[in-house]
Amino acid sequence: MTAVRTWWGEKFLDVLEQCMDIGRLRRGRAYSGASRLLEFSIKGHEVKASVRGNINPYFGVYEEPRYSVSVSLQQFSSRDWEKIIFDMTHNAAILSQLLLNEMPSNIERMFSSRGLRLLPSKPSDINSKCSCPDHASPCKHVAGVYYKLASMLDRDPFLAFQLRGMQFDRLRQTLAESDLGHALISQMEAHDHKLEFHSSRYPSPSRNFEKHPDLQSFWRGAELPEFDDAQNEPVTSAILIKKGGDYPEFWNHNKPLTEMMEPIYERIVKFSRNSI
Repeated sequence: MTAVRTWWGEKFLDVLEQCMDIGRLRRGRAYSGASRLLEFSIKGHEVKASVRGNINPYFGVYEEPRYSVSVSLQQFSSRDWEKIIFDMTHNAAILSQLLLNEMPSNIERMFSSRGLRLLPSKPSDINSKCSCPDHASPCKHVAGVYYKLASMLDRDPFLAFQLRGMQFDRLRQTLAESDLGHALISQMEAHDHKLEFHSSRYPSPSRNFEKHPDLQSFWRGAELPEFDDAQNEPVTSAILIKKGGDYPEFWNHNKPLTEMMEPIYERIVKFSRNSI
């Protein structure tokens, strides 16, 4: 039996409960395990599965059958994806998470602002077919595939992009090539280079304690050591300036704007530290 543990899997099933009979959906859980779901694959945005059914003389089924199931979500148009990608490349918080292969918890808000939903929200968002004789749609075999999809979204929420017609690798590459994406990646690489692993951020404490320290010294404790040099490095990277590129439209000098602004940001950081 396929279990659902995360927000993405649960949300997917919550939407399905609104799109189909809840009893039929829950009966489909039994068809999501390996003993029933004999084959399962995702090619592009379409899900294909082979499900082992039951002998049912009422429907004229006297031998154990195998049913072919297909499931797909309604695709977003190219124009819709252009709008979504534009929004992503102008939102540093969401963009940075996607570039770090993290699914933003509020990603649906960005889609809904464009009148779209990443996860299905109505029956017309889902297309499903099954070769079984049950005329009800979706049937329990399709519901089993739904549960399997929910469990996969648990492990890989970026699958939702693929089901809507956009491979995440392609999306991430497009985001990385944007002005803000390029600036964020450059900063991430610089940050990773500077933050080398140290066994301790502070020097080892002195071991030359008095054998019997007085109570006042004991409760006051030792003084904290000074921060190392890494703490004095500038932490501001002029992301907003870099977003416009080295030579934005208003900049008519030979020297890049980013090169001019970075030392100014560094002086601001130092001034702020000294004023604390």
